[in-house]
Order: sequence, then structure tokens, then C-alpha cells
Amino acid sequence: MECGWCPRAATCQPAGGSSSSSTAALAAHFLSIWPAPPSRPDKSTPTWLILGPLSQNTCCGASGIFKPQPVAAKFPLMGPRDLTSGVTPSGRRVSEQWAASVTGGRPRVVGGQRPASVHKRLVAAFALSVVTLVAVAAVAVALAVRFQECGGDEEAGGPPGTDRPSGGRGERVSAAEEEPWRRSRLPEAVRPRHYDLNVAVHMDNFTFSGDVGIDVECLKATRFIVLHADRLEVSSVAVTAKRPGGGAIRVQRHFAFPANQMLVLVLHRELRASRTYRLDVTFEAAIEDELLGFFRSSYGLGGQRRYLAVTQFSPTHARKAFPCFDEPAFKATFSLSLRHHARYTSLSNMPALDAAAAAGEDGWTTRRFARTPPMSTYYLAWAVCDFASRETSTEGGVTIRLLARPDAIASGAGDYALHITKRLLSFYQDFFKVAYALPKLDLLAVPKHPYAAMENWGLSIFVEQKILLDAQVSSASYQMELTMVVVHEICHQWFGDLVTPLWWEDVWLKEGFAHYFEYVGTDFLFPKWNMEKQRFLTDVLHEVMLLDGLSSSHPISQEVRDAADIDRVFDWIAYKKGAALIRMLANVMGQRLFRKGLNDYLLSHMYGNAARDDLWKKMSEVILCRVQAMRSEGRDIDVGAVMDRWTLQMGYPVVTVSKNPAGQLATRYISVSQEHFLYGQDGGRGNSSFQWQVPLTVAVGNGSRVSSETLIWIHNKTETHVMSEMDDKTWLLGNINQTGYFRVNYDLQNWKLLIEQLHADPQVISVANRAGLIDDAFNLARAGYLPQGVPLQLMAYLPEEASFLPWHAASRALYQLDKLLDRTDDYNLFSDYVLKQVATRYHQMGWPSNAVNGEGGVLQAAYQTEELQRELIMLACSFGNKQCHRQAVAYISDWISSNKNRIPPNIRDVVYCTGVSLMDEDVWEFIWMKFHSSNAVSEKKILLEALTCSDNAFLLNRLLNLSLTSELVAEQDAIDVIIHVGRNPRGRNLAWRFFRDKWDVLDARYGEALFMNSKLITGVTEFLNTEKELDELNEFIRSSGEGAGPAMPRALEIVKGNVRWHRLHRRHFYQWLRKGPAPVRRSPPGDVSLAA
Repeated sequence: MECGWCPRAATCQPAGGSSSSSTAALAAHFLSIWPAPPSRPDKSTPTWLILGPLSQNTCCGASGIFKPQPVAAKFPLMGPRDLTSGVTPSGRRVSEQWAASVTGGRPRVVGGQRPASVHKRLVAAFALSVVTLVAVAAVAVALAVRFQECGGDEEAGGPPGTDRPSGGRGERVSAAEEEPWRRSRLPEAVRPRHYDLNVAVHMDNFTFSGDVGIDVECLKATRFIVLHADRLEVSSVAVTAKRPGGGAIRVQRHFAFPANQMLVLVLHRELRASRTYRLDVTFEAAIEDELLGFFRSSYGLGGQRRYLAVTQFSPTHARKAFPCFDEPAFKATFSLSLRHHARYTSLSNMPALDAAAAAGEDGWTTRRFARTPPMSTYYLAWAVCDFASRETSTEGGVTIRLLARPDAIASGAGDYALHITKRLLSFYQDFFKVAYALPKLDLLAVPKHPYAAMENWGLSIFVEQKILLDAQVSSASYQMELTMVVVHEICHQWFGDLVTPLWWEDVWLKEGFAHYFEYVGTDFLFPKWNMEKQRFLTDVLHEVMLLDGLSSSHPISQEVRDAADIDRVFDWIAYKKGAALIRMLANVMGQRLFRKGLNDYLLSHMYGNAARDDLWKKMSEVILCRVQAMRSEGRDIDVGAVMDRWTLQMGYPVVTVSKNPAGQLATRYISVSQEHFLYGQDGGRGNSSFQWQVPLTVAVGNGSRVSSETLIWIHNKTETHVMSEMDDKTWLLGNINQTGYFRVNYDLQNWKLLIEQLHADPQVISVANRAGLIDDAFNLARAGYLPQGVPLQLMAYLPEEASFLPWHAASRALYQLDKLLDRTDDYNLFSDYVLKQVATRYHQMGWPSNAVNGEGGVLQAAYQTEELQRELIMLACSFGNKQCHRQAVAYISDWISSNKNRIPPNIRDVVYCTGVSLMDEDVWEFIWMKFHSSNAVSEKKILLEALTCSDNAFLLNRLLNLSLTSELVAEQDAIDVIIHVGRNPRGRNLAWRFFRDKWDVLDARYGEALFMNSKLITGVTEFLNTEKELDELNEFIRSSGEGAGPAMPRALEIVKGNVRWHRLHRRHFYQWLRKGPAPVRRSPPGDVSLAA
């Protein structure tokens, strides 16, 4: 029996054997049980066989699952007792009706006699009818069985079931094989090779429609094509074979599987392996007013509201714009065509093939773009807008454009970013020894975006605040931040676009490198900033170690199974810990070998995908080339074995270095131990199974000099090593220049010697290690590894500190303590302590002049000095220095009275906030007005944040409610409003209540945007520190916040730690402050008095 639509038609049979043999057997069985006709009819003799209707399970459209059975079981042959009582409604038996029909209504023979010929004819006709009916039934049953095997439940309204047999051979298959759309990952049976994508953009009603033709290669025979589609209305699908005479392949049906955001095509026959096919899909959808997929934004110009539409596809949102294979490994080329009204322009990853297509009679135009190199779907991008642009080009002929609002372009706000981008392309090409791969690079500045920027290949998209610079009003800090964002995104053109992580578990392979090169690339642009050796420590290393010291942390490489897991890997662990580990590896290998390893890695995997083992392999290969030299330096390492410990384990170690432990060994010996560092464990109760291979650099110092560093590899929990040049007066210093990703602790005697050195002559210890000692001491004390007095005694040296970096590290540590203590009764003890440390240096540095800095000023030598000056002013004003308050109020008053802002740009954020907190409601209204009237994005940002500094609860509540009105406050800025109100001790409870009351609104707005929800949750909760607030957080998580991902457990752990610190350490902390720091003097060995 053939099923014409079945790919296995040649073998198609009903269950139990061939159709002809089954039919014959059934007929023989029937005749064998049928009695010979008597000479006279007997009422007890059956004269008819009922063939009941086919069951529902044999119907082509049945929703049930058919299980083949013998025909006799389905339709039992009824014996003599089955029918003798069967009477029709007319009172005649079935046999009588049938007999009448056969005889054609001829009169009966009188007397009950019937000629023998009549009986013979009746029997013959009856037998023929039975055989015919049985044959028809058997065919119907067989067809139903084969249809179930070949097609499934086309009319059932959902995916076919999973229990039916496969191939008619009786074997079972798994649900994943039978229904691949139920898995969270796409099946690998087919792979895309090229997309022809045509999109029509309707800006009048914010919809779009399109069609996509995807060339796919079949790698394994399959009847299913499964790809991604989300929120798309799919109107038609078609599949054709791409070979001469291939023709169309019938699509049995297609359906959406929303649980996995998939579109499924069920074909009538299998696609053959090693052949290419064409999939065509037409679709339409809305241009959403949100921040993902293909979304819309707007801006005001000349009193009019203007609109634009732009894409944000990372990590899993290309499927919202067109049906596609939306996973990183499914790289393909793309040919894009955009159709839109001629008053708009459009752009994409590649240059337009026609520079300016003429508008048609309908006023529309179509723009076609050149074919892209192979790339992942989430790097495809396009935009439709009415922006203006500035343009430049590199020596190699790469065109660079910056597109933004016409007024921003006219003011020159994009010129700075355009200038540094040109320099950065040349820098990266030289550093990596790999050319930039595309003919152009566009930088698009949009009013609203979920992230600071997105590195789409050839079309990087930035939120305006991270790329537009007004030199007249922008501070050095703002300029530095903008610079680093641009440096980060340009690095992604190699790490991410050219070589893409194979799967999301190794997203740090792109984000870690881009974050590390923020500092390396910025040093290239402005060497005197010294970013990689200094600012990296406070802004990356110290910050991420706060997160990674929590028990709720996770490995940098973590298993990713579904969409929720993908969102979780985009956090500061991936970005900042990735950068810190890369920096550590670079310092262990040395810059020359490190750069050679990067070059080999990029060349080996360009236009493709890579995993962490691919990177380790290339790094190990370059080390092997110089194994002898590396061995002599202690650097001949198995990169994979070393780095897997750091990437596959969460957290980091605290390495404790002790000199001459317990007096058992000679002075030249040191004891080194490692353990998992965790906050809230009261020192020393982390995961005891965790162990790292630690590259510990150690130096020995005294009052006037420090020795050169020695590299020691720590492999075990505890080790003993020889150190030269040690005596009772020398101190040990570990992790030289903080190149390693770990904390260093010492015995209390060594801490005392280090503190004495800082007070006597801090310059003997490097600026990086001075900052590191401050950060390590504060965090070791907070976690219970050190007495509370150690960091306070150490910080008392700051009046002698002339460098920015240690002050910045101290400011960050003091800020954490400030938020723990700012609602306590004894807070003045702490604020007086801080002001005492700040006063001397603050008065020495003074306030900046109002001179506007050009590039040579802000961007070069003045940077370190201006940043230190700003840090001291911020500390003085924040902790209540009266002279600082008077100066800030004078600046604000002058601005209001003269309507001329003479406040130096570098300190405007501090002055605005101080003025709003000290002055009346009229000042708040003045700042609110200036926020709405300013066109400078950097100025708008600090004006909005200043409004959160008020002491007036009514104004803070008003601002919180206004923040959710997108016409007044941009969506990405509303989060900052809520967080900054929460940082205000007068507003902490207000922000916490507002967050809970508006959670449904906030979660709906920011829930899918990677960093936004996590940033909001952490920012609002991180300074809650009372038992009552802890109870409220627990209740909120129980009732509302369970679906918020890892941010909620992390927030709960932080708040528990805050409460625990108050319970265990606050009393000792204030006791030390009441006593005050003792004068630091050199004391005899063993005279240790650091305990709180």
C-alpha cells in the first residue's frame, strides 16, 4: 500500500503484514464461522455482519494517539447471539431489510418454501458484499495507521504527540527527537548559510512587515525545520530544494511554540543530508515602545516630536524582528533591504548599495545593503531615522560616520567620539595584527537604549549620554566615561563580532576582553591617565570583588540552558571578573607573548566561534615556543589547568602571608595559605573544597626601600617558601601592583609595620599597592578576618597622601561605611573622623577655577590633579565641611541671580547636589526647570541626579512618581532616579516603598533588559540594614520577587550581611572611633595594638 505523501511509501504497510494477506485472512475467517444456509430460514440463524464505523482514533484528524491493533479486535466478528435480537425501529430485523432489498421487492413465496437458487444467490451476494466491505475497512485502517506515522495531527491545533511509534517499525523515540521544538536549544539538523531579508517600515503606525528567504544546509535528514520567532505574525511559509528541478517541498503545517519562542515547520517528506534548501517566510509585527527587538524612540526638535526606529537584538531578540536561527553558533551572511518613507534615511551593518534611492510615486524608497560577512543574528542591526551625520575615514579607507539628532551634530557634540574612533581602529589593528573586517563603521546616538551601547558589527549603537560630548559643560569624569564606552565597543569589532563565543556560557570571552581593553585602549589615547595600572584597580578589581565575595556569586563560565539563564550571564562577573582574570594572565605571561596568543586566537577563529578552551590552547602554544625562558622565570604554565580553576569556580581566595610563623622556622621563611574568601562568614568559613593556582608576587621592604618582586606559585592550601633580606624590622607586601585576582592578609605584626610605613613615608610603597592595602583592609575587616580598628588606623595616613588613586579607594570604602551608619545615633563620630582625614588635603587643593578645559587640559596632565581635587571636595561636602557647604551655596545663588552658570564643569555634580540638599524648594524647582531646558546630555544627567539630594520628603516622592513618565524622564534614567533617592538617607524608605508598590510596572518595563532590573534591585536594596527592612525584603521576595533572577538572592544576602555587621561589629567600630587613633610610632617586634 502506498501513501503518496509519505517519505517511506515503499514500505508502508498496515500493522501485522501486507494488505492483501490481511484482507484474505479476514474474509476466510468470516466464511469459516458463517453457517451454511438452511433449507428453511431459522430465526436463530444470523444473516448479517455489522461493520461498525471506524473509531475516532482512525480518523485523519483525530487528536488521540492511534495504537495499531488486529482488525478483529477493533471490529469483532459477531457470532449467532450478537444479532438475533437486533431489531430496527420499524420492527423488522436487519436481515429482513437486507433480504428485501436484494430481492427487489418481489413477492414472497407462499407457504414458506423458497427455491434453492434464491438461497444460493443470496449467499453469493452476501459473501461478495462482505469481502468488499472488509477490504474497504482494511484499507481505511491501514491508511489511518500510515497517516499517523507520516503526518501527525494536522487539525489538532497543537504539536503532534510524543507517544506514537516511529517509522512504522514499532520502536519508540525520545520526546526531544520526536518534537525538537520542546528543547530550549535549536536542533542541529539544519544550519542557515544566508538570509535575504526585506523589511518595510511603517513609521506612521509603528508596524513593519517583511519576508525572509533563508538558505539552509541539511546536516542530518529531518522532517522538521525549527527556528526562532517571537511576537511575529507569520502569514506564509514555503520550502524549496535548491538544486535543478528540486521544486517545492510540501509543508504539512507550521505552528508557533511560544514556550521556546520557536517557529516549527512540519514537512511531508524528509530533507536529505548534505543538500541545500530555501526557506521563505512572510511576517509582520509592531514596532514596540520598549527597548528590545525592533523598537521606536523619539526626540524633540523645534517644538515637534520626531520618531526613529532602531534594533537591539542581543542576546535573544533578533527573533522579535524576523524569523531566524537566533543562536550565536548559527552564523550566516545577510543581505538586507529596507523600505520606508523617503523622508527618513536608513542604515545597517554594511554600506548601502545605492547611495540615495529615488522615492517612488507613493513617496517611499527602498535601500539595499551589501552582503555581510558570516555573523551571528544578534549582531545584525538596522535603523530608520532622520538624523544628520559627520564623517571621516582612516588611512586604510574605512569610512567612519557618527549619526545623531541634527542639533547635536550641528553643535559638534559628536566630533570627539568620531575623532577617537578613528584613532582606535588603527590602534586595535596594530595591537591585534588583524585588520578591521568591514568597509565602514557607523556610530549611532539614540535618545533611549537599554544599555550604554551595543557593538553591532559596522553599526554600533549608543545611548546619547555615552557618546555625545559638550566640551563647555562636560566634566573630566564624564569625558573619561564616554571615552571608555567608545573604546569598549570598538574592541568588540574583534572580540565578539569577528570571533564570537560559541555559546553564552563563555560570554566573558567577549565582554571580559572589551572591558579590559577599555583601560588599555584609553591609555593609548591618553597615556597620562594611567588607566590600566591605576583606575582599573578601583573601578574593576575592587568593585567586582565585592560581588564575587558573596555566597550568591557564580563561576565566570556557567552552564546556560534556557533564556532565563542567558540573561543571568550578563553581569559584572562576566565583564569585570573576566577583565581582571585577563589582566592577571597578561601579567603572568608578559605582554609580548600575551599579544602573540591573542593574534593566533583571532586568526584561527575569525568569522567563526570559539570557546574558552580555544583561547587557553593558543596561549599555551605560544608559551611552549619559549618554554626554557619561561621556566627560568616561573612562568611556564599550563594555561588551561591554571585558568580553569579561576573560571569554573566561583569566588576568589584570600592569601594569608605570615613571616616566621610561630617562631618555628628561620626568619627567611614565610608561610602562605589560601582559602575561599566570603563576606558574612566571620572569617575563614568559605567553601573548603575550593583551591586555586595562585600567582603570588611578594616583595620585602623596610623604612626606605622595597625589594624587587618574587613570583611564587601557590598550589596547596598551605605552603612554606624561602624569602631573602628579611629581619624583624622588614615587612612583607603581597600581590605587587594588584595584578592578581585575590585579597592578601597578613599577621597583625606585619599589618602594624605596613601602617607605620604609610605614616612615615607612603611613597616607598607603590600607589597601586597603597590603594590595594586600603581596599583589602576594609573588606577583610568587614568579613571578619581583621579587627575593625586596622583599616581605620591605616587610613589615618591619608593627610600625607598626594595621589588620586589611594584617595579614590578610600572614598569608595568610606562610602560603603557611610551608608551603613548614616541613620545611626552616633553617626557624627564617623563623619568627624572622615573630615579629620580630609581637611588638610582639601584646604591645600582648594577649588578649581572656572576656565573651560580644552582637550590638552582635561584629557592630559590635568586629569589626575582635577580628579583628586574633585574627590576631596565631594568628601568634604558630603560629610559636612562648613566651608565646602558655603562655597556650594554661593555658586548656586550666583547662578540663580545672574542666570549664568559659572560653576566649573568638573565639580557641578557635587555643587548641584549640595545646593539642593541645603537650600529651599525654589532651588529644587530651578534645577528641575534647567533639567528640562538643557540640550546637553551630560548636563541633563547630573541635573536629574541632583534633584534626588533634597531633604524634603514631599519633593522626593514627587520626583519618584514623575520618573515613570517617559515624556519627562527617559526610561533608562528612571532607574537612576529611584536608586539615587534610595542613597539619600532621607529618601531610603521612600525609594524602598516606591520600589515595592511599583514593582509590577518596573518589572514589566525593565524585566527583559539584561542589566536594568539587576541594577535597580541592587541599587534600591544594597543599603537596607535594619531587621525590619530585612523582614520586608523577605516578604517582598516571597510575594512578588521570585521571578527576578539572581538579583533578588544577591540582594537578600547583602542585606543580611548589613544587618549582621551592625549586630557584630558596629559597637566595636564606634568604640574605636571614641578612643581615636593612637599616634603611630615604630614599636618593638610583637607590640601589636591594632585590635578594636
